Amino acid sequence: MTSLVDSSGESGRIIFANLERSMNLASIVGLIGAFAFISLGVDDLNGLIEASSVGLVVGGTTMVVLFRTTLEEATAALSAAGKVFIHKADEPQDLIDELIEIATVARKDGWRALERMELGNPFLAKGVRALVDGESTSFLRSMMEREMTMITKRHESGTTIFTAAGEIAPAMGMIGTLIGLVNLLSNLTDPSGIGAAMAIALLTTLYGAILANVVFIPMAMKLDSYARKEEINNELISEGILLVKANTNPRVLQDLLEVYLAPKKKGAQEDELEAELEAG
Repeated sequence: MTSLVDSSGESGRIIFANLERSMNLASIVGLIGAFAFISLGVDDLNGLIEASSVGLVVGGTTMVVLFRTTLEEATAALSAAGKVFIHKADEPQDLIDELIEIATVARKDGWRALERMELGNPFLAKGVRALVDGESTSFLRSMMEREMTMITKRHESGTTIFTAAGEIAPAMGMIGTLIGLVNLLSNLTDPSGIGAAMAIALLTTLYGAILANVVFIPMAMKLDSYARKEEINNELISEGILLVKANTNPRVLQDLLEVYLAPKKKGAQEDELEAELEAG
């Protein structure tokens, strides 16, 4: 009975871990939860839906963002937005394990043997190809630094666009409020138009605030966090590739790269190594 429970619990943890690797659950749960809690303060959700207000804020924000950027950059930003919900950043420990394997294969079978290795990280794969081609250490360092710079600039471009959208959405909401007030004041003699004018005046401000503070600004912050994590991973890979090029012992390479691990993970890794040594 105990084994069945333990097995079930272990299976659940494995499924959850795989799901977390393929999807950023924190972003998905956070976004859905934010809208759920906002809806708790609303008596009638249908009363918050006003087509012209939605069009003014969403459409206006989109057009102004396009006005201040290029179509190519806007398309790239939409592609980057998927990273908010789909987790793709590699774990540092996984990269260290791959680099140790690369170092082991290179020392045992030579550089050409690395061609047979399948690597999921594009930056790591590019570094390994340079090793196979026999490029010099200075070339490797220059190539990887240049590649890291371009990756950082691409990330900054996507983050900037969503930050801009977070600034523009409330402004468009305020514009809608002013339009609604103008319509309201110009039609005071017609009571039937007061409700529609008030709806536009109030709802556009609400839409702008929600888009900015619940969607765009958190997305920009998440992308910035992802970019910083990938930047650290790329630094780890760059240093690892140079150590492999220097024919560093895999055990020493691991010790040198563990600086990129969080303290808790570093301690857990050391415990695993000690357990392996004792078992051996």
